[in-house]
Amino acid sequence: MFTGIVEELGEITGVEELPNAARLTVRGPVVTGDAKHGDSIAVSGVCLTVVEVSGAEFTVDVVHETLRRSRLAKIATGDRVNLERATAVGDRLGGHIMQGHVDGTGVFVARDDEGLTRFTLPAHLARYVVEKGSIAVDGISLTVASVTNDEFTVALIPTTLELTTLGRAEPGDLVNLEVDVVAKYVEKLATAHLPGLAAHNGAGALEEDA
Repeated sequence: MFTGIVEELGEITGVEELPNAARLTVRGPVVTGDAKHGDSIAVSGVCLTVVEVSGAEFTVDVVHETLRRSRLAKIATGDRVNLERATAVGDRLGGHIMQGHVDGTGVFVARDDEGLTRFTLPAHLARYVVEKGSIAVDGISLTVASVTNDEFTVALIPTTLELTTLGRAEPGDLVNLEVDVVAKYVEKLATAHLPGLAAHNGAGALEEDA
């Protein structure tokens, strides 16, 4: 489990193609401080398992399913990524409950002078996003300022812009999105009791989400 409070801005130092997967080497002095084989680290919101640790770098394998759903499919050496270690039992929940299971990608649209930032919202995720609710963007826990059927906005403080990838984002850049998992559970439990809900959502709608 993660909370969306980014610990450091890491850097991709190596990308190796594997059969139906990719192996990434990531530099992150903070998160490697106590990391070991088998630990979980969120890389721009994607929960990945540490394969190897060497000094201030760690290596992870990214399977095809994760590449298909996230922006890691387009990652390259030199790219910056948000890093967060898995939350320890008893730690403060500074953001919101996140699994590190990316539901899809959005596109950075624009940011105004006050930090109000707009992203596209995939149609199959729109029903899970509500005003003043939580959403993870590239692994950052954020509060939704406004939402439509195809876009949402968040207000970014200067610290977030300085310490995360969003401060370097340009219009057209992809971002990883993870919606509130509680909303998905509520929908699944309610479907059997609300006539027409399943038809409205569409067959297999729930299966679209990781």
